[in-house]
Order: sequence, then structure tokens, then C-alpha cells
Amino acid sequence: MTTLLLGLRACLFYIGYIFLIVWFSSTGVLFFSFCSFNVRSRYILGWNRCAIRWATWVCGLRIKIIGEDNLPDAPYVALAKHQSQWETYFLQYYLAPVCIVLKRELLQIPFFGWGLRLSDPIAIDRSSPKDALKKVSEQGQQRLEQGISMLIFPEGTRVKTGESGRYARSGANIAISAKVPVVPIALNAGEFWPPGGFIKYPGTITVVIGEPIDTTHADSKSLTKQVEQWIEGQVATLERRM
Repeated sequence: MTTLLLGLRACLFYIGYIFLIVWFSSTGVLFFSFCSFNVRSRYILGWNRCAIRWATWVCGLRIKIIGEDNLPDAPYVALAKHQSQWETYFLQYYLAPVCIVLKRELLQIPFFGWGLRLSDPIAIDRSSPKDALKKVSEQGQQRLEQGISMLIFPEGTRVKTGESGRYARSGANIAISAKVPVVPIALNAGEFWPPGGFIKYPGTITVVIGEPIDTTHADSKSLTKQVEQWIEGQVATLERRM
């Protein structure tokens, strides 16, 4: 498949992508701002579902999920690999109800940020790590007590395929404090939706959901290391784009 064709498909994807952002954000703010979290999040997650399906139809990004039965029925903290924008959309609706942690600047983007606000994320100021950690810990435990799971990307930012970022311990700390399990998630989305790249390459994005890890008597350092080793080990075995 030529680069030109891939570029044209990417252009078509982004045209639809922008339309979805404007539509769901505008209608969400107008008609769902004063609704309950369940109603608001259910509506705005339609944006995520449509974006993922649009990427499948236009760019050929198929999905394979391994370990779906490992997801607990009770609240948990999901710690996932972060390689692209794709998983931020997919995991947020696939794991719902779930609260995501993101940088505060994203909420200031017109339309895009409006829609994000409707999902009640935990928005942090990364220029103040100490305050950010405190906010994530406090609000994260509140969400878990409300029956809402947490989705955290411990590397903090998107990492190129074949690379690994520093795994932060905040997710493990929350899980230990709230006495809920940690669920590690590995994926290879960066192979087909490279971070910062325009072109989306057709192929099968594989998401591997690990078995829940009991946090009883665990310490955040060893727990985070265990999650990192499992995720990076799984990622190394996943399909690579030829």
C-alpha cells in the first residue's frame, strides 16, 4: 500500500474525527452537562466508540483482545501501556465506568476539552508533581469508593514502540490505599498509530489484559516493578508492523 493512499485514508479519518469531536462536545455540553455522571459519560463515550470504529473502517485498524475475562466485577486500578492516542479512546469506553488521569492543558482545547470534562477526569498540573500526586491519590480513591475504576498510564506520556518510559508509582499507591486490585494492560497500538504521526497503518491492534494483582500487603515500589515487567514482557511478544 503506497504512502499516498495511506495519507489519503488518514485525511479522511481526520475529517470524520474532527466532525465527531465537534458534534459530541457541542451536543454534550448543550444537553447533558446537568445530567448525572452515568448519563453524561454514557453519551460522551459514544464519541470514543465512533472514533475507534471510524479508524477501523477507514484506516483498517482491527482489534484483538486477549484476557477479557480477567477484568474484575468490582472497581480496580488499570495500569496500561501508553503508545498512542488510540488506547486513550478505546480503553476509556471498553473499561467503563472508568476515570482517566490526564494533563490539565487538554481541558483547555476548544470542543475536545469540553467533551473531556463531561467524563469527570482527574486533570493534573504536571508542572507541580507533588500537588498532582496528592490530587490523583485523593480523587482516585473517591472515584473507587463510588464504584468507578481508575485508568492510569504509569509512563505518563506516549512512548515510541520499542521504548519504555519510567513507570510512576501513583497508580500502585492508589490501589494499595483503596485495597483494590491492579490490572496490567499491554498493547501494540503504537505500531499502527505512531505517537505524533499522521499516517495510520492497517493491521491488528492487540490488547492483552493481565490477571488482577492482589494489593494486600504490597508495597508500591515492588508492585509497580511487577506491573512494568509484565507489560513490557507482553509488549515484546506482540505483532509488529512489517
